[in-house]
Amino acid sequence: MSADSELTKHRRVVILAGGKGTRLRPYTTVLPKPLMPIGDRPILDIILRQLKYYGFEHVTIACGYLAELVEAFFGDGSNWDLAIDYHRESEPLGTAGALSTIDGLDDSFLVMNGDVLTDIDYRKLFEAHCSSDACATIAAHRREVGVAFGIMRFDDEDGSPRLTGYEEKPTLSYEVSMGVYCFSPAIREFVEPNVYLDFPDLILKLVAHGEIVRGWRSDAYWLDIGRHDDYETANDEFEAIRDRLLPHE
Repeated sequence: MSADSELTKHRRVVILAGGKGTRLRPYTTVLPKPLMPIGDRPILDIILRQLKYYGFEHVTIACGYLAELVEAFFGDGSNWDLAIDYHRESEPLGTAGALSTIDGLDDSFLVMNGDVLTDIDYRKLFEAHCSSDACATIAAHRREVGVAFGIMRFDDEDGSPRLTGYEEKPTLSYEVSMGVYCFSPAIREFVEPNVYLDFPDLILKLVAHGEIVRGWRSDAYWLDIGRHDDYETANDEFEAIRDRLLPHE
């Protein structure tokens, strides 16, 4: 199938929303992470409005923990002008394992975590994937991490460490996964039914088999609200960047 014909098909999204949100306890003991509020609305409400704005039509929410609350809140998606259905796991299959048992992933599709707060242009990401030779495309973001210690480097050639470098509390820079992926349907060949599999393992499996995996660099606003610090930051900054996160309002 050509890239042009693939882009004319409805854009399909799988949102991973089945985790227990253990890093956000005690909040998530009574509320599933997708319903955690950012400003005046749940994080997944923001994501769904963004996906609709960028032209996606069909969303499958893969849920497990407190799934009945997620299903009750979002229903069939008509309030968001989306077609929403659900995939429930009888047992945890990891972040990628559910892809083996979700029906209809016959064209390129987008997969994302249900706890990502970003103003990324999902349409551009998806179109870049469909127009490329990649089996998988990973949205990448540069993040700086401060180290609160002095970093030492040693030369151990003679068995007795000799200091060769010392850097006090450096800031390290990394390109990290934003938790947003595009996949071609061929990746399902690498996901065994009912076998636990996380995305890092799937990506490494694709690379090991010679499949092309590409990155899509983005300088968009991005937070993983599964972390306490990022969750607090998201709420502190939401009103200031509301127009970027919800451009349709």
